[in-house]
Amino acid sequence: MSNEGQKPLTIWGRQNSVNVQKVLWCLRELDLTYERIDAGMQYGRNREAEYLAMNPNGRIPTLVDGDYVLWESNSIMRYLCMAYGQASPIYPQDAGPRAGVDRWLDWTLSTLQPVDRPVFWALVRTPVAQRDMAAIQRDADAATEVWKIVDRQLATRRFIEGEQFTLADIAIGAFARRWLGVEGIIRPELPQLNRWFAQFADRPGFIQFVAPSMS
Repeated sequence: MSNEGQKPLTIWGRQNSVNVQKVLWCLRELDLTYERIDAGMQYGRNREAEYLAMNPNGRIPTLVDGDYVLWESNSIMRYLCMAYGQASPIYPQDAGPRAGVDRWLDWTLSTLQPVDRPVFWALVRTPVAQRDMAAIQRDADAATEVWKIVDRQLATRRFIEGEQFTLADIAIGAFARRWLGVEGIIRPELPQLNRWFAQFADRPGFIQFVAPSMS
């Protein structure tokens, strides 16, 4: 199902946010049209009354679909698939496979994002002179243990939840771009993670929204 001929969806959020990138990648996979409004960090707006009326957390992204407003990136991706992508395999229809995808979406926010953030912010958004490399490596070591979980999961399957690319791959793949792309830390070789990540190289949504230089 396409949204052609309808009022475009609106996404509020800056494009260099990993959670916005997930949503934009999902939109591309579903071939949906939308408008994006910069918000957050240098763009501001997310603490203004207009935005807080939509998203009381003041975070990004926020989706506006007509009169319907939704926040939280993984919830937005689920909604887009249910509303406009019922035929897409990226969010399975059957209860078991869908629950498996949902589990990894929840895991991304509860387990992966908390260990990603300290390393990414220290190496990408902190001036070199202010970096404590010993502390950063300790954080990287903690993140490594989480990425080992992904590597083990991929040992027996092509994608996170089997042979089919799903929302789980979008959610984890956006964070993998950051983990594999930062420099200055020691990382162990995780061959299954690298093999899985290489499969995104030709996906238009990944190329456009996730692969560009991090900032």
